[in-house]
Amino acid sequence: MNILFVCTGNTCRSCMAEAIFNKHCDIKNIKAYSAGMSIEKNSITSKHSAAVVMENLGLDISNRKAVGLTESMLSKADLILTMTNYMSSIIKDQFESIKDKVHPLNLYVNRNGDVSDPYGGSLDIYKNTYRDMELSIKLLIKKLREDKGI
Repeated sequence: MNILFVCTGNTCRSCMAEAIFNKHCDIKNIKAYSAGMSIEKNSITSKHSAAVVMENLGLDISNRKAVGLTESMLSKADLILTMTNYMSSIIKDQFESIKDKVHPLNLYVNRNGDVSDPYGGSLDIYKNTYRDMELSIKLLIKKLREDKGI
């Protein structure tokens, strides 16, 4: 199973979500990837995202290049989780054939609201976003286990 996390620029939220999921998920044959809907060419993970991931997961993503969302990525993914309801709507409108596998992350795990965008904020704002996503991703892993009967 391939899970695709999607945010705006793939330098803050979705790359953190990918790292959190892949570090915490021990379910066989499930892997997460991430991409951005509107990346800046040659951009890399934001310094605060990299710092928070290093602090919490011991992973160095500081040189990770932003990945732009493609139709091929959408078709290969089994589950597409966006950081906001709006992002889900855009993807569903543009790619109607995959709409059943596109969901806002928090809504998919029965939480309210969007994952806030820390872009340009302080390290504390990034830490808050990280903690919020970590909770949602732990709920996601629990949901996946239940769906698979594990």
